Amino acid sequence: MKQGLLWRIILGACVLLAAVVLLLPTFLLPSRLPGGEAGPKSGLAVFLPSGRVNLGLDLMGGIHLTLEVEAQKALETSLAQMGQDLMSEAGSKGVLMTRPAITEGGRLEFSLAAQDKQDQLNSILADGFEQLNFLSATPEAGGRLRCVLGLSPAARDRLTNLTVDQALTTIRNRIDQFGVAEPDVRKEQSGNRISIQLPGLSDTRRAVEIIGKTAHLEFRMVRADVDPKSKNPPRGVHILPMEYKDAYGNLVQESIAVEDTAALTGDRISDAAPAFSPTGAALVSLAFDRRGAEIFSRLTEANVNKRMAIVLDGKVYSAPRIDEKISGGRASITGNFTPATANDLAVVLRAGALPAPVLVLEQREVGPSLGQESIRSGVTAAVIGGVSVMVFMALYYGLSGLIAGSMLILDILLILAGMALFGATLTLPGIAGIVLTIGMAVDANVLIFERIREEMKRGLTTAAAVEAGFSRAMLAIVDSNVTTVIAALILYQFGTGPVRGFAVTLTIGVLASMFTAIFISRIVFDIWTGKAGRKISI
Repeated sequence: MKQGLLWRIILGACVLLAAVVLLLPTFLLPSRLPGGEAGPKSGLAVFLPSGRVNLGLDLMGGIHLTLEVEAQKALETSLAQMGQDLMSEAGSKGVLMTRPAITEGGRLEFSLAAQDKQDQLNSILADGFEQLNFLSATPEAGGRLRCVLGLSPAARDRLTNLTVDQALTTIRNRIDQFGVAEPDVRKEQSGNRISIQLPGLSDTRRAVEIIGKTAHLEFRMVRADVDPKSKNPPRGVHILPMEYKDAYGNLVQESIAVEDTAALTGDRISDAAPAFSPTGAALVSLAFDRRGAEIFSRLTEANVNKRMAIVLDGKVYSAPRIDEKISGGRASITGNFTPATANDLAVVLRAGALPAPVLVLEQREVGPSLGQESIRSGVTAAVIGGVSVMVFMALYYGLSGLIAGSMLILDILLILAGMALFGATLTLPGIAGIVLTIGMAVDANVLIFERIREEMKRGLTTAAAVEAGFSRAMLAIVDSNVTTVIAALILYQFGTGPVRGFAVTLTIGVLASMFTAIFISRIVFDIWTGKAGRKISI
C-alpha cells in the first residue's frame, strides 16, 4: 500500500460520514412547525446537528413584502428634538424664544423675543447646532423676530440613511423573535425600501402587523383639567383616542387629554413579556433598564393621585391612577388584548420601536404547490444533467469515467452537507448552481485523465502514469477553480437573494468537486493500481 494511503482513506471516509450526519436532520426530521417556528428537539434530533438545508421562498412558499420607510417622519422627529435642545440652550444664554414648531414642509419655526438677539442665536447655532441652516428671519409686531430653520442637505442624507438602517435592524430583530426560518431582509438599492422574504409563513396579516407596527411607546401624564372633547386644546396638550374594557367586558372608546411631551419612552425598556392579570386578562409586562427605572420611580413619586397614560403609536392603551411611588422598574400595559396579541406586542417592544413608520408597498404570497413544482423541475434537471454527464464519461473514458461519474454523486452529497453546516437556504437559482456544478465537476477529471493518457503513451507504467497525471494536472485544476470561486464570492457580496443562492451553491460545489476529483478519486486510483501489473481503462 502506498505511503499514507491508509490515512487518506480514513480521512476521506470521515469527511463523507460527516456529510451524511449533517444531512440527516434535513431528510429525517420535520422542518418547522406551522407558522415557521422550530419544534423542540426529541428522540433522534437530540443527537443530530441543528443545521439543515432550508428551502427558500420560491421552493417552500411564504410571504414577500416590500416596505418603504417614511424617513420624513423621522426627520421631523429629530428636528423637533433639536428645536427643544435649541430652546433650552438659548434660554440658558438669555435668548428667549417661543416653543419651536414643525411646519408642513419639515422646517423649524419659532419667534425670538427680541430682534437684536439674532446674532447671538447665530452664534449658538454655529457652536452646537451645525446640522441646522438659518433659512429666513421676518420681523413681527412687538419687536419680535420670526425665524425659520431647516436641516442641512448633509444632515438630511445622513439621518435618512441612519433611519433606514435602523429600521432594517429592528425588522430583522422582530422577525428573529417571530421564529421564521431563514428570512431574507435587505435594503433595496433605490429609495428607502426594504425587501422581506419569509419562507414557510402563510399569515400575511399577522406578519404585516408585527413587522410594520411602529411600536413607539410613551408614558404621558393625563391632563384632568382639560376637556377631552375640546376641539382646541391649549398649547402643550394633545387629545388622543383610548380604548378599554369596562367592568362588564364591553369595549369602550373615548378620548383623553394628555401632555404632548413624554415623561418616559420605550427606549428605556429592557424586557417585555406577555402575562395575565389576577382576573385572567391578557397584558404585557414591562421591565425598564437602570436609568428607566430611576425615571419611572421619580415620575410616579411626583404624580401620586394623578393618572398616567400609556401611549402606543398615538393610541392610549390604559391610563391608570398612580396610588403610590412605584419602585423596582416594572410596569404593565393593559387593554383589549388576547394572549396572541399580547405576545406579538411583547415581541415588537423587545425588538425596539421603528424609527419611522413603514408603508407596505407590496405583499405577495407564494403557495407551497408552486414551490413543489419548482423543486420537481429542479431535481429533474439535476438528474438528467448528472446522468448525461456520467454516460458520456463512461463511454469516453471507460472504467475511469465511471469513477468520475461516482464522484458526481459525492459532489452533490458534499454540496448539500455544506449548505446544512452553514444553515444556507436552497433557492431555485441555487438548484441551477448545483446543475451547473455537475457539468463543471468533471473538468478536473478530464484534465487528470488526459494527462494520464499522455504519460501512458510515453511508456510509463500504470501506477507511474496515475502519479504523474494527478501531480501535473493539479496546478491547472486549482487555478481554474479558484477563479470561479472568486467570481462566485463577488456575486455573493454584491448580489441580491436569488443571486446569492446561486453563488453559495456554486462556491460549495466547486470546492466539493476539487476535493472529490483530487483527493477521493486519487484514493480509488491508488487502490486499483496498488497491485503490480494491473491495468486501468482510460
